[in-house]
Amino acid sequence: MKTLHTDTLDTPIGAITLVVDGNKLCLLEFEDHQPGIEALLARRYGDFRLERVVDPCGFSTVMRRYFEGDLRALESIQVSTDGTEFQQAVWQALKSIPAGQTLSYRELAQRVGRPSAMRAVGAANGANPVALVLPCHRVIGADGSLTGYGGGLDRKEWLLKHEGALG
Repeated sequence: MKTLHTDTLDTPIGAITLVVDGNKLCLLEFEDHQPGIEALLARRYGDFRLERVVDPCGFSTVMRRYFEGDLRALESIQVSTDGTEFQQAVWQALKSIPAGQTLSYRELAQRVGRPSAMRAVGAANGANPVALVLPCHRVIGADGSLTGYGGGLDRKEWLLKHEGALG
């Protein structure tokens, strides 16, 4: 049975639960979206158990630094994601969007070499298991609108303002 470490921390946009596999973050979820955590982890790991750990791998401290204004702090967190080859490509491309900047779904599709796959890019973005660290909140509509965010558009707006991408 796989043991995963977990911690929950309060943030300005609500409580966040981190799940760590070894020394890599495998899931980050907002408290009000947590009912699916067990099923998501079971699909990936089969039998597992969650063990509460204070600040696993220092990731909770890194998250706090981000919310305190160190916008590059999250870059130090290593992730372990499960997904299709296409999802992995989209998630890797998210890492190339610096804090304070945004990218449209169309531009992201072009970056992964699939310029007509905007809807597929949107679906992959929505399936991102480690939001914030792989910054899916930095992807917006072609017209600049804050479209789609699994954590809610209010959180997306807060995060983009926090990073200086919105006034």
